[in-house]
Amino acid sequence: MGRKVTLAACTLNQWAMDFEGNFQHILESIKQAKEKGATYRLGPELEICGYGCSDHFMESDTFLHSWQSLAQLLCSPVCQDIICDVGMPVMHKNIPYNCRVIFLNRKILLIRPKMVLCNDGNYRETRFFSEWAKPKQIEDYFLPRMIQDITGQVTVPIGDAVISTLDTCIGSEICEELWSPDSHNIDLSLDGVEIICNGSGSHHQLRKGNVRVDLIKAATARCGGIYMFSNLIGCDGERVYYDGGSMIAINGQLVKQGPQFSLQEVIVSCATLDLEDVRNYRSSVRSRTDMASRSTPFPRIQCNFALSCDDIFQPTSEPIEWHYHTPEEEISLGPASWLWDYLRRSNQGGFFLPLSGGIDSSSTACIVASMCSLICNAIRDGDVMVLSDIRRIVGDPHYAPDDPQELCSRVFTTCYMGSENSSQETRNNAAALAKQIGSFHLSISIDIAVAAALSVFTSALKLVPKFRVHGGSPRENLALQNVQARIRMVLAYLFAQLVLWARGRSGGLLVLGSANVDESLRGYMTKYDCSSADINPIGGISKTDLRKFIKYCTVYFNFTALESIYKAPPTAELEPLADGKIAQTDEQDMGMTYEELSVYGILRKIHHCGPYSMFCKLVQMWGDKLSPQQVAEKVKHFFRSYAINRHKMTTLTPAYHAENYSPDDHRFDHRQFLYNALWPWQFRFIDQQIQKLEKSGGFRKENQSKVSSGQRNSMDKTASTSRSTGGAGGRAEQGQTCMGQPSLSAGIVVTIAAADAGQSDTSLQTEWQSPESCSMEANTVTSHLVNSVLREENTLETNVETSKSFHKCEVMSPFHKSCIDKSVEELLQKGPPKQAVHAFLQELCKQEVETSCSSCLGESYLQTPTFLYKKRMIAAEMVLEESNKKLKYTPLAILAA
Repeated sequence: MGRKVTLAACTLNQWAMDFEGNFQHILESIKQAKEKGATYRLGPELEICGYGCSDHFMESDTFLHSWQSLAQLLCSPVCQDIICDVGMPVMHKNIPYNCRVIFLNRKILLIRPKMVLCNDGNYRETRFFSEWAKPKQIEDYFLPRMIQDITGQVTVPIGDAVISTLDTCIGSEICEELWSPDSHNIDLSLDGVEIICNGSGSHHQLRKGNVRVDLIKAATARCGGIYMFSNLIGCDGERVYYDGGSMIAINGQLVKQGPQFSLQEVIVSCATLDLEDVRNYRSSVRSRTDMASRSTPFPRIQCNFALSCDDIFQPTSEPIEWHYHTPEEEISLGPASWLWDYLRRSNQGGFFLPLSGGIDSSSTACIVASMCSLICNAIRDGDVMVLSDIRRIVGDPHYAPDDPQELCSRVFTTCYMGSENSSQETRNNAAALAKQIGSFHLSISIDIAVAAALSVFTSALKLVPKFRVHGGSPRENLALQNVQARIRMVLAYLFAQLVLWARGRSGGLLVLGSANVDESLRGYMTKYDCSSADINPIGGISKTDLRKFIKYCTVYFNFTALESIYKAPPTAELEPLADGKIAQTDEQDMGMTYEELSVYGILRKIHHCGPYSMFCKLVQMWGDKLSPQQVAEKVKHFFRSYAINRHKMTTLTPAYHAENYSPDDHRFDHRQFLYNALWPWQFRFIDQQIQKLEKSGGFRKENQSKVSSGQRNSMDKTASTSRSTGGAGGRAEQGQTCMGQPSLSAGIVVTIAAADAGQSDTSLQTEWQSPESCSMEANTVTSHLVNSVLREENTLETNVETSKSFHKCEVMSPFHKSCIDKSVEELLQKGPPKQAVHAFLQELCKQEVETSCSSCLGESYLQTPTFLYKKRMIAAEMVLEESNKKLKYTPLAILAA
């Protein structure tokens, strides 16, 4: 005879500390479960108080209000004749536990504490709770008096036990226990538990959904049985989005799946299954039956209640295939749902976005457009809560949106904040996209505000800063970029507060940021510019994924304006244009590509690599294109940039969590924000390994030409890679040094870095041409010299007034001298005209010779080419003329490609 059971796995959009709203959602889910014929209702983790209460779990009030909410559930007639499994915090013997409370008909059957706490990534459960460290043991829990009065029970069992009904056996896991290497479900199944229930609080992460499904299917395929998984959905007040996906599986097959992204507050997923299928499956696996016969039993709580019915004609749920979203769909749906929850719970009137016409801000705009589409779809499907919320937001009790563009015009304001450095291309791109999305769009000029700010400085110090192209120093150039970026932030908040006032509506707007995860990791942003906002829906998403998302939106939403945005190079447009064209690109400013940044981020965070470990991995990954020396320079440049800019993460706008290599300083990526940016010990160890590789032949000579050719192609690709423009967003760098990607067409290739941050690097090249192999080798020996220099270099701010002189140099160690001697001697042997090398060295070292360094340098430095690099050098304009060609550069430290 069949034993059919109907089970309900509930997905709830809870809000931390909102006991009233949470209670109503739980009650509604129980009501819907009963209407669908379910006899067991499973809810998410800590659903009564909300998972994200954080340090509120340290307050006794949180425990008190949780018991009060449970008391109301026990008394409700809705909760009769169905076993209810709810999540809440419980204090036992003065120890806080994360628990499941299972009750039936005004009686508590079991309090089951969590046995494996999650304490990585965004999770900090051990800060608030303790694990139940007594497997297969129970104790008496003394109920609060308010509960005693309802249940008539003084004590109930608490601990690791299972519930035996009249027809089956039910056990529990809680979230992390499923992911544990020693999953509890194995012991439960071996002891005859046929239904395993898991209440979870699992947040969204790109490409993560399949992992849960695989774990659950594998657990039931290995041991047989029914597995119920219930998850939260929505933003409960933090940076994460719980992405639902509640499911029910049997014997390795999925039979029910709830939506991963939805605006619904209560979703009940029910499945009807035959317990005999579990018993037949298990009995046929002989290895399992042998192990089960030797297993240690769990304490069993008797329950005089049957889950099943005797209707042999009741249909059972059929196996289904899980619908996996593509990463582009996840970006479209997850952040959009997160924005909706934030908007409706913040009581604001919409969003304000500085729309620059680049990939990042355009991605944010598309996410808002997706949100509007989800709202209209939900209302068409009859979601009265969504309709009620949107009417409250727009201030119209009769409003019923059915057109996403029209809705967008009410809740979304975009603004192109142009300047004299902005191109017509980005202005047109922003306007075209805003029109297709339907936002209320503004286009303004910030030049007046910038001029006013600079006039205050000029009147105080009697100096007029200039851009680099106008003869200004790197420090002046950076300051002029940053003042534009920061004024945009000030104006964004001004408009956000007053736009609705100007449109005759009450309320204000939430300011949206548009800095992606890669730029945050690199620190490629101005502190307190437009990256400073109320929330940032793309702050956890990589540039690579955003570009794919833009292509997706071009097709899915028919936003054809995105085509030109996708093809345009990425630029902050903070420096003067060259003949009306973009003269500044992001990747040149950063000294690395976005693809490289993603690799660095994954290795740093997910693979836990420091400088040396990252170098070791990248030597293998990039060995067919780059020499170990070149890989080392890239790794060093990344870690210098990261260290110098780490302080910016402490003020990062709260962003949607989507990537596992996020540098979010709030709770995901805890690190210091003051570093020794030279990493002297780590970088020296890398150099030592390079020397060992060269001596041992670890990097074979036959690879040299391959590396040289590959590097030329790589550099050409880097220079021409299409990226998004960002004319009004503003991303000047603050306080960092860049290393560029010089051309390899000459035998001598030396990159000169700016003394102040934010300046693109320039390359000094001789006029003559040489073979690629010569170029590569010349760069390699120059790199020897550079490594010696950088280990001794400290970057200081420069004095503009003395920019034509050097500080007094300091004698370097004999080891460094020998490296430099060897490098220059080898360089001279590669074939470049000695006159060019002579002029370069003479001009570079002239000031040292004049400041009593001749004793160190020697008069005949070409015969003994030891030239000394000081620890502290300041910016200086130098001109080298060779064959009537003038080459200008600004040296701080000499870096090699």
